[in-house]
Amino acid sequence: MSPPESLTLNYTARRQQTIAQPTHIDGVGYWSGRPIRVSFRPAVENGGIFFVRDDLADHPVIAATAANRAETPLRTSLQFGEHRVEMVEHVMAALHALRIDNCEVGVTAEEMPGCDGSSQAFVDAIDQAGVAVQTTAVERLAIDRVVRVGDDQSWLEARPTSPGSGLNVEYHLDFSDHPAIGKQSLRLDVTPASFRSELAAARTFVLEEQAASLQQKGLALHVTCRDLLVFDDDGPIGNTLRYTDECVRHKTLDVVGDLALAGRRIDGQVIAFRSGHRLNCELVETLLETHATTFPPLSA
Repeated sequence: MSPPESLTLNYTARRQQTIAQPTHIDGVGYWSGRPIRVSFRPAVENGGIFFVRDDLADHPVIAATAANRAETPLRTSLQFGEHRVEMVEHVMAALHALRIDNCEVGVTAEEMPGCDGSSQAFVDAIDQAGVAVQTTAVERLAIDRVVRVGDDQSWLEARPTSPGSGLNVEYHLDFSDHPAIGKQSLRLDVTPASFRSELAAARTFVLEEQAASLQQKGLALHVTCRDLLVFDDDGPIGNTLRYTDECVRHKTLDVVGDLALAGRRIDGQVIAFRSGHRLNCELVETLLETHATTFPPLSA
């Protein structure tokens, strides 16, 4: 299905968008092994992205905002009160990159499905649902000064760019001690088209020893080398790369998903060096503390 025309609207001053009709995908959580259905449903303007635990009697709502981030190793999780959702970054990356501003995401378990380790299944579902353009302008956070988090070992930096240029993400991956991965870099203007072609299909990756350690702890016991990329010294085990630099592309995808927790569009450049989910979210929190947000006027 071709991407809806309205998803290519100019980033600088556009109306909010939601999906045109409900859609869903089914899968299994990497960590828990539990089956889950993720349902994307239209939401009202200014509603933002929010998760609804369809499996619980009171259907608790968890807004996808940095304020609700819960510390969880190797993934991004959200919690409000006693209820949480886990590994939301691939869902959030798809919604944010395709410029879906308002969406109710119903889930029947705590952990999002791993699918193939990428955002592709979520992109396909959103494209199938189509888009509905709303009336209110998109809220934007324009980076107007340099903001840096992290240390010499891993860091992120947000920088101003020309007004209305949208989001540019530059990621520098350094696995110098692993010959099959090495150093990889990518710089990308994040648009619906570029996300679909350059990032959406890039999969989660782990080193062989990391995968073995997790399964020794009783985690991800059902996950095989066909469900994500597991690297030994020669490359992915029992799998084939979709891009020669798929690892850095997936890390860039993660940055896009974590930046979406700002709850608004970010206009500027974000440069990352060996960052992960915790540091990505720390940058979001810092930007929200130091920058005002605006609703740019819509053109006639």
